[in-house]
Amino acid sequence: MLWSDLGIVLSTRKHGENSVILSLLTREHGRHNGLVRGGAGKRLSPILQPGNLLRVEWKGRLDEHLGSFQVEIEESFGAATLTNRDKLSQLNVLCAMCEACLVERQSVEGIFGAALILLTMMDETRLWPEIYQEWELGLLNELGYGLDLSSCAATGQTGDLIYISPKTGRAVSREAGEPYKNKLFPLPYHLLVDEVKPSKKDLLAVFEITQYFIFKYVLEPVGKKMPPARQRFIDRLK
Repeated sequence: MLWSDLGIVLSTRKHGENSVILSLLTREHGRHNGLVRGGAGKRLSPILQPGNLLRVEWKGRLDEHLGSFQVEIEESFGAATLTNRDKLSQLNVLCAMCEACLVERQSVEGIFGAALILLTMMDETRLWPEIYQEWELGLLNELGYGLDLSSCAATGQTGDLIYISPKTGRAVSREAGEPYKNKLFPLPYHLLVDEVKPSKKDLLAVFEITQYFIFKYVLEPVGKKMPPARQRFIDRLK
């Protein structure tokens, strides 16, 4: 079995004396692991830094085997984050969430493309949380658990939507939600109107919502927890 692809480095772990198991988010083959011989050495270790974009060739006897990677650097995004805490926090949350939330070898080309955009915008530290928020919403959508904010879950009306139901992920109108408002998420207005710029409070509200649904539907069923890197990112945003 043999294929080539582009991949974003998510993590590495030592294997033997001089090799590593490399975890990548690839464009066409999803999150994929493979052995890199010599990956812990001086020549390859700088290439295998989290966030770097690689051109890789994977080879294995059978498709389900771990296999091995041959790697070439395509673009070094990781190095630019090492001297900036905000950028490093951004990179860490993106890589950690990909690692935790994506099933290995499941094609997620849309998530790969959006992650690559986030990497190219690491310098935009003020704008980055807003774009990353869209990435988490897109992650839920790509995995089949996207929010439905088109109409009220209870009445079907499209106006005066101010809540999100934690049971369904659907919008709820003011009138229908009034008796249950203490159990509902507030719906940040910028999620309904693209032209509205979110405040820090709005972004934190969205991150609370996405955390709830990512944990409920993606992580908890397979016994995983929310990556600590995400909480560190949220704490810096506060």
